[in-house]
Amino acid sequence: MSGLPGSAAVPPEIPRPPLPPYGVRDSGDAWVYGPDGAKFWGRFGAAGLLVWHPVAGVLLQHRIAWSHHGGTWGLPGGALKEGETPVDGALREAFEEAGVPADLLTVLFTSVLDLGFWRYTTVVTESSSEFEPVIGDAESEALAWVSVDEVKNLQLHPGFAAAWPELRSRLR
Repeated sequence: MSGLPGSAAVPPEIPRPPLPPYGVRDSGDAWVYGPDGAKFWGRFGAAGLLVWHPVAGVLLQHRIAWSHHGGTWGLPGGALKEGETPVDGALREAFEEAGVPADLLTVLFTSVLDLGFWRYTTVVTESSSEFEPVIGDAESEALAWVSVDEVKNLQLHPGFAAAWPELRSRLR
């Protein structure tokens, strides 16, 4: 699968698909800027879904080159809609981006990065069975089940890389 060790490289220029017309996008789809100018996606925060299966490993998304931190591996997820809970948002985003079937999942725990002006919630789930993820939008170059031991060997999204050691320690 592209992006995994030993696979083909990503072409340097991948055209970004056009954005929907203004007003069609959800009001949560916007950048939030921190005091230092760093930007974070999701006006109402964001959430990602870590799907773990004891045999298959964890489901990761290889982010398309044009995206924020493109070319890295992370979790399916994204901006929360106004009033949406992080669990609901993570499940919605993972279904939209990777075809993750919510009916196979049990929420194990959540982990929150709260910066005061923006927050990201990782929703950690266990899948009762293996399933084949399906790319559902233009934000993914690839989706792959990766063994827990191999995750650290991939080029990870910086936020996921920082969170992974603690998340991994809490998996059964």
